Amino acid sequence: IVRPDRVADEGSLRGLRGEVDVLGHLSHPVIVRAFGAVTDGPRPHVVLEFLDGPRLSTLIRRHALVPEQLLPVALAMCSALHYMRVRGVLHLDLKPRNIIMAGPPRLIDLSVARRVEQVPAITSPIGTDAYMAPEQCVPERFAEIGPPADVWGLGVTLYEALTARSPFAAARRPGVRHPQLEAPPAPLPNRRRVPLALADAVLSCLAAEPSARPTAAQLARTLEPLVDALPRPRLGIFRPGGRRPR
Repeated sequence: IVRPDRVADEGSLRGLRGEVDVLGHLSHPVIVRAFGAVTDGPRPHVVLEFLDGPRLSTLIRRHALVPEQLLPVALAMCSALHYMRVRGVLHLDLKPRNIIMAGPPRLIDLSVARRVEQVPAITSPIGTDAYMAPEQCVPERFAEIGPPADVWGLGVTLYEALTARSPFAAARRPGVRHPQLEAPPAPLPNRRRVPLALADAVLSCLAAEPSARPTAAQLARTLEPLVDALPRPRLGIFRPGGRRPR
C-alpha cells in the first residue's frame, strides 16, 4: 500500500502503476504473484501473494551458504530470469533481500522492473547501488540495459551467498558510489569449499561487458551438472531393537 503521506505524490503512483503493469505480464512459480490493484483514490495498493520464509539476506547475515544450499536457489533464479527474458521484462533489482527462501525460492519486489520497450527511457542509475551492473550505474556510457543486467545482479547475489561479502568490497572507498566500476570482482576464496566450476560460473556473471556474461539459460546449463555431482546422503544400517550386522 502507498503510504498515506505519498498518496498525492505522482512519482509514487507512477511506480505503483509500473509494478502492477509488469506483474500483469508475468506468471511463474518463482516470481511473486499479484491478484489485483487499485492505483488511485485514498488507498492505492497492489494485492500480492503472501510468502512465508526468510529473505536470503537474513540467512547470509548468519552464515555463508554451502553449494548444496546455494545451487537450488541459483537454478530457481535462472528459471525466473529466463522466463522474464522471454516475456520481455527486466527485474533490475535482483539482490538477496529480494529473494524469499520459501519452497521454491521466490523473487519479489518488481518496483523498478521495466518492460524492454521502456528501457530507452532510462537515463539515470536504476536499482540498488551494490547490485547494479555497470550499464545500470552509467546508462549513457555503456550499452543499452538488457537481460545481462539481471544476470549481473544474480552473480553478485550468488557471490555474497557463498562468502557473506561483496565481490567489490576491496574497491569501496569514501565517495565511491559504484565500486564495481573501479575494479574487477575479487576471486572467490576457499576453493575447497566452493568448487572451481561453481566459482567460475559465478564470476562469469560479473563480466564488465554485458555480452560476455552468460544468459540465464546458459548459466543454468552450467550449474545443472554441479547439482548432479553433489554428494548423495547416505543412510546407515539401522535395525530397530537389534544390532548392526558385522
